[in-house]
Amino acid sequence: MTQTSIHFIRTVRVARRLPWFLASLALVAGSAACGTDTAAGPLQPTGAQGRVRFVNVITDTTRGRVNAILERLPFGVNLTYTQSTPASLAAPNTAPYAAVLTGDRSLVLKRTADTTVTVATIPFAVVEGQDKSIYAIGGAASSAITPFVTVDTNPAAPATQVRVRVVHLSPTAGNVDIFVTAVGADLAAATPTLSNVAYRAVSGYLTVAPGTYQVRVVPAGTAPAQRAANVAINVAALALTGGTGRTIVAADNARGGAPLQAFVLSDR
Repeated sequence: MTQTSIHFIRTVRVARRLPWFLASLALVAGSAACGTDTAAGPLQPTGAQGRVRFVNVITDTTRGRVNAILERLPFGVNLTYTQSTPASLAAPNTAPYAAVLTGDRSLVLKRTADTTVTVATIPFAVVEGQDKSIYAIGGAASSAITPFVTVDTNPAAPATQVRVRVVHLSPTAGNVDIFVTAVGADLAAATPTLSNVAYRAVSGYLTVAPGTYQVRVVPAGTAPAQRAANVAINVAALALTGGTGRTIVAADNARGGAPLQAFVLSDR
């Protein structure tokens, strides 16, 4: 399993490249100088830990480009639609998830263009040994930006298998049938891999053989002969390597509504 531990020194390395992080640098330096007189920060791997990632699914191009601050420490910068962190961080901090000390935590999202503007404040709990994805959703037509949190069960897959799941975050799509098939397979003859999947539903992990697949989404209950003409989302060629885990996220476009899209997160 890919592991990551974002501690104070590594945070400083990332922050020095970005003017937005100057205020955070002062906090980091001050905390580090205190030595054992200061309690461990939430991103220091010195106690019980869970793992966390943030995913930007904000459908508002004004509020949707954000900096993420986790417990007053930089966690991601200039995150655009469908981007996640720590996957978007510079090496050596790049990883699917970040190790965070257990307890009640807070993630604050600031507009990248104006960091005096708070887009959302997301409280959440970190549980020992548990992986969580925190999605920021909403925003279209000035709607509220709210969190959607999933618990990600991430046991290792053998080299001969891939673990894949779907998170449905497209309000425009409504309930859908999802097909994971060989590339170019006839939808009329296919059986839905997942049926009648509702908005904000999270599937369990499916186990498939390594290979390249096509993922297509149609309105739930579409007649077999009409499926090809009613594909709302099409991932034409998704290459899956053995021993990995992936989350496929169904989403609106960056402003909300159609055309719909999907993007893929690396869980392992």
